[in-house]
Amino acid sequence: MRPTDAPLDNLLGATRKGLCLVLSAPSGAGKSTLVARLRAEFPGFAYSISCTTRAPRVGEENGVQYHFLSREDFLAKRDAGFFAEWAEVHGNFYGTPKGPVEDMLARGRDMLFDIDVQGALQLREVFPQALYVFILPPSREVLERRLRGRGTDSEEVIARRMKNALGELEQAGSFDYHIINDDIEEAADELRAVYVAGRARAICRPGVVAGLLAQWKEKA
Repeated sequence: MRPTDAPLDNLLGATRKGLCLVLSAPSGAGKSTLVARLRAEFPGFAYSISCTTRAPRVGEENGVQYHFLSREDFLAKRDAGFFAEWAEVHGNFYGTPKGPVEDMLARGRDMLFDIDVQGALQLREVFPQALYVFILPPSREVLERRLRGRGTDSEEVIARRMKNALGELEQAGSFDYHIINDDIEEAADELRAVYVAGRARAICRPGVVAGLLAQWKEKA
């Protein structure tokens, strides 16, 4: 038996490529809960520090929570193709640097993105090999009930979130997987299955077959 700390890829002389898992959902669909569960079970996920033009909040440090940029610097980087995805939210820009993501994936680190639909669709242009998962509410009624159940949003905010949900659902066909978050245990199991199966994709193990073939050639 092989040692438990020796990945099969390494034993075959191959270097595993990282998997990029991208999750999006309408507000209130329960995506954050599912992400937290997946991270708890698989703490090895890497993540990229995003850039933003908003001012640091109390306790935040540059290069830790975010890379804080001026508006001019952000726009210059955006125009130079520095970001894998970017968006303007409430007057501030946010973006994911492309280079660190590519570096992590090349080193075999899996990355998890919890982003909005707009960002996910941009990522697909840059990382088409990633897995794109859309978390769906079981119904319009349930989604609205969950939003109201938070007890933190005004009627105006709830109405806006419901309107946004319609536009986001119209983009769901661009995603590879649809997980209906009706029962949290079942939804978590499905998300876990998507991730675990994704790790075995041929694109993540480009040298495994060659490593096996080399063993046959050695015996020839």
